[in-house]
Amino acid sequence: MAAAATLFASEEPGTLVLRAAGAWLLASAAELDERLRAFELPRGREVRLDLSEIDHLDTAGAWLVLRTEHALAARGNAVALANVRPSFERLLAQVRASGVPEPMPHPRPHHGFVGFVARIGEVLLAQLARGYEILGFLGLVAAKAAVLARYPRRLRLIATLVQVEQTGLDAVPIVGLLAVLIGVVIAYQGADQLRRFGAEIYNVNLLAVSILRELGVLVTAIIVAGRSGSAFTAQIGTMQVNEEIDALRTIGLDPVELLVLPRLLGLMLTLPLLVFYADFMGLLGGCLMSWATLGISIPTFGRQLQSAVTAWTLWIGIIKAPFFAAIIALIGCHEGFSVRRSAESVGRRTTRSVVEAIFFVILTDSAFSILFSLLGI
Repeated sequence: MAAAATLFASEEPGTLVLRAAGAWLLASAAELDERLRAFELPRGREVRLDLSEIDHLDTAGAWLVLRTEHALAARGNAVALANVRPSFERLLAQVRASGVPEPMPHPRPHHGFVGFVARIGEVLLAQLARGYEILGFLGLVAAKAAVLARYPRRLRLIATLVQVEQTGLDAVPIVGLLAVLIGVVIAYQGADQLRRFGAEIYNVNLLAVSILRELGVLVTAIIVAGRSGSAFTAQIGTMQVNEEIDALRTIGLDPVELLVLPRLLGLMLTLPLLVFYADFMGLLGGCLMSWATLGISIPTFGRQLQSAVTAWTLWIGIIKAPFFAAIIALIGCHEGFSVRRSAESVGRRTTRSVVEAIFFVILTDSAFSILFSLLGI
């Protein structure tokens, strides 16, 4: 069995000798590292590192030897390695060529109020950088779309229709089910509150305005962001991991034109239709719940609905849909292209694309609400 790794000091005329002995291997690196850190290093002396008694040496041990040499030199000592076996010289040279890495800074160098402010600044700068990346990707896609508008034959119609099917038709069941349930919930909660004032009929007004103006388009966009936006990131990210994106560029194909524009156009075509379908299903669920809890018949519900809404009530939700679709598609594709060469990166970017898409959708919806309020719509 190899002897334990040790380091001890001895004095010679004008020189401090540090003798390394035993097996300087990875198995004993942690223990040896603690000993070296606890060792009192001299200042301004001539030091000789004697390696004659080292029995075994691997990369970890060589790194510890060279780190000790570097620490001594940093304290103003003249350091020399002595009695190095020929079999160890090549390993030490290779490790020395790679450099002695500096210790990483503490992830939170400040504490208290200063650290809190510094952390806020780091997060803010990171978010600004993210926004700049997304804005740059938006400009790139806009430039490619302008070229496509000039040369319509470059549009990949089959790929666009496939995206229409995957993002639209395949999403009809889940969108319809959730829209019906949302209509039921709003009608039930509204009935419970309005019954106290004898104003049950106005539950129709509450249901219509909330679903047609806001909830229909917002809930549909959130569903599509979690369903299709994540799929965009996963699909493009997997191609990035498999180097298929690089292969497309190698054979002269534009990945943005081939992968992004069909997804963008397909989603912008289908999301307004999904919103209209969600509005209908939400009103249907609310109508059935109003009939069951309040005794409002279907003809009465229809007449009250006609008096409660205008054409703008419906169109406000439809107008928002293409903008939400563009946000979801752009963020999903951008995160897909940002994937690194690992499966872990695919999962992380997919999660981030869903979170960012929902955040920007809600932010845009707030901006639309303020705009429509100022316009008196």
